[in-house]
Amino acid sequence: MPSGLEENVLVLQGAPRKITSNQTVVKEVEFGMCTVTCGVGIREVILTNGCPGGESKCIVRVEECRGPVDCGWGRPVTESLDSVRLPCVHISPVNRFKYVWKLLRPDQQPIILANDSAILEVRREVHPLIFECATLDNNEIIATVKFTVYTTSELQMKRSARPDTDAVLVFVLTIGVVICIFVIFILIFLIINWGAVKSFWGEKASTTEIQSELSSMRYKDSTSLDQSPTEIPGNEDDALSEWNE
Repeated sequence: MPSGLEENVLVLQGAPRKITSNQTVVKEVEFGMCTVTCGVGIREVILTNGCPGGESKCIVRVEECRGPVDCGWGRPVTESLDSVRLPCVHISPVNRFKYVWKLLRPDQQPIILANDSAILEVRREVHPLIFECATLDNNEIIATVKFTVYTTSELQMKRSARPDTDAVLVFVLTIGVVICIFVIFILIFLIINWGAVKSFWGEKASTTEIQSELSSMRYKDSTSLDQSPTEIPGNEDDALSEWNE
């Protein structure tokens, strides 16, 4: 390495390091959110200082991240009335990991299946079945997930119970769309006929002003009429006094 110059070192543990050279260069990284909450996923490694082109942040690379091993109960990839396809927890490349499928039985030892692929296709039987898949990396279990495979009649019952909720949701969405379209049409109408609307409201405002002026004039007239009878007796008294003199 030439004297007085050192290579820039990327700090992958989140703690910045200073690099001594003609100028001090500090490179810092932060890690993005993991794509999963359990098992194995991926996340971004983001450089927050020292990016090329003066950018504030730049993605350095994508790396593997892991969460808790137990992923609970999963959902099938596809299912029909006859069969269902179940996925193991994995990331690309799929063949990097080893997969162990088990058929769980109550109060009995699980049966290890011959299938060692990431996807297991199961045909439905007269009783519900529970399967578990363990994902291994270097003979270490990094994720487990379970599935319940219902019978055909149970699946039909579950599907028949959904239409009520779906119908309510569709109704609410339809009403919302109709209201939005109605409001949009009103706005378009007002924009197109803005001159007529403006003149209409102007005439209405002028009519309101005229009515208020007439009301105020009537109020003044009624006030003057109320005051005139009190003034008449005074004038009569003056006339009588002048007559007596």
